[in-house]
Amino acid sequence: MVVYPPGCSGHADDCGDTLMKKVHFIGIGGTGISAIARLLLERGWQVSGTDMQASPYYQAVTALGARTRLGHHPELVLQADLVVRSSAVKDSDPEVQAALEADIPVLKRSEFLPVLTENHQVLAVAGSHGKTTTTAMLVHLLRAAGQDPSFILGADIKGLNTNAHAGESLAFVIEADEYDYMFLGLEPLISVITNIEYDHPDFFYTPEIYTQAFADFANKTKPEGALLICADDLGIHHMLETCELLPREMLSFGFFEEADYQVVNHETYPAGQRFQVHLPDGKITDPFELKLPGRFNVTNAVAALAAADRFGIEINNLRDAFSSFEGTNRRFDLAFQSENVLIFNDYGHHPSQLAQTIAGTRELYPDHKIWAVWEPHTVSRTKRMRNQFAQALAEADQSVILKLFGAREEDDTFSAESIAAEICKQNCRYLPEYDQAAGYILENLSGKDLVIVFSAGRGPEFTELLCSKVKKEGLND
Repeated sequence: MVVYPPGCSGHADDCGDTLMKKVHFIGIGGTGISAIARLLLERGWQVSGTDMQASPYYQAVTALGARTRLGHHPELVLQADLVVRSSAVKDSDPEVQAALEADIPVLKRSEFLPVLTENHQVLAVAGSHGKTTTTAMLVHLLRAAGQDPSFILGADIKGLNTNAHAGESLAFVIEADEYDYMFLGLEPLISVITNIEYDHPDFFYTPEIYTQAFADFANKTKPEGALLICADDLGIHHMLETCELLPREMLSFGFFEEADYQVVNHETYPAGQRFQVHLPDGKITDPFELKLPGRFNVTNAVAALAAADRFGIEINNLRDAFSSFEGTNRRFDLAFQSENVLIFNDYGHHPSQLAQTIAGTRELYPDHKIWAVWEPHTVSRTKRMRNQFAQALAEADQSVILKLFGAREEDDTFSAESIAAEICKQNCRYLPEYDQAAGYILENLSGKDLVIVFSAGRGPEFTELLCSKVKKEGLND
C-alpha cells in the first residue's frame, strides 16, 4: 500500500507543490535509486538513505552529502517528507512499515518519476538491450550540441564519471527500465525502443506480458512527441502486429533499407567503425566514427542520432561527436591490456547480449582467441534461457561459467553446472570459485587471448583477481 499526502496521487501535476524536499531512499546503493538520489542532491534536496551493503554507488552518494546508514534505520524515515524504495524492497521492510504508520508517502521509482521530471522535456530510451549505451550516446550528443541535459542511466558515462546529473536545459534524458514497470512512470516527448526480447521472467511471466509492457510505454509518449523504433528488430515488429498503439509520429532506425534513419556505407576497421545515415528527408549525413565494436552499437548510435534530430538538433554538426565517446562502465570496458592479453568487463546477462558482443569482438580482434567468462544472473533467467546461454557461449573459443549470482532471487537447489555438463560441453567449464576459474584461464592462455567477463553482479571482482594473476605471472609485458 502506498500513502500520499492529501490531494496527491503521486503525480507531479497534483502533488508537486505538496511534496517537500526531504527524501529518504530505501536501497540507496542500487544503480537506479542512487542515480535519483545524486540528481536530487545536485538540485539541493535533503537526501537520506539506507542499504545492506556499501556499494560504490552508496559510497558516491554519501560523499555527495547524502545521510546514509547500513542496515534498517526507521528513525531516518521519520525525518523525511517522502520515501522512495527500490523494486527489491518488500512491503514488510521495517522502514516501509515505519513510513506507512507515520503517513509518510512511500513511492516506487515509477511513481516518483513524474515529480523528478516535472517541467522537463523527457527523452526516454527503452529496450531489452542497448538502452544504457544509447542513453549515454544521446547525452553525449546533446552536450556536444551545447546543451546541459539532466540525465539518469544505469552506468557511469566515461569521461563524466557519473550516471546522473541535474542539468540547466529543458532536456531530461533517462534510461527507461522495464523492470517493475518503471518506464510507465514517464511521459516522454521522445521515446526510443532499441529492441524487444523476452527477459525478466521473474516479473514478466510470459513473453506476451513483456511485449505489452513496451506497447504501454510507447503509448505514454506525448501526442505531440515522437516514437522511434528499431526497424531491424523482430520483437518490435511483433509488438506492432499484436499490440494496439495510439496515433503519434512513429519513425524507424536501423540497417533495414526502409528505415527512416537508415545506416549506409557501414565499414569496420581495426580501431572501430564508420557509417553514414540516410535521413527521412532523403539526405545522407557525413560519416560518423565510432570506437565501440559490433553492428548493434551502430544501431544504438543511429537511435541516439534520430532522437537528437527529432529534438531539433542539427546532427550534421555532430559528425565528430562519437569520436570522443568512450562508452559506459562495464559495457565492453577494457580492464587490462598487454601485447598478447586483453581483458574486458561487460554487463551482458542475456544470451543475445553475450552472442552479439562476442561477434562484435571477433570483428575487431580477428587474431585473438576469445574467452567468455559468464556469471549467471538470477535463477529464473538462467533456468528459462539455459539453452540460449549455451548457444551464446559456444560462439567463444573457450568459456567458463562462474557461480550463479542470485540477486533478488534465492534457490540453493539450482546450479548452472548443468549448462556446461549437459548442453555446452565443448570448450566449456563450470568453475564456480573465482580462484579456480582464474587459475584455469591462466594455465590455458596461449598466443593472443581476449577475455570478456560477462556479469551483472560481482564480475568486476573476478576481473580484478584475474588481472592481478596475469600481472603476477609476468604476462603484462
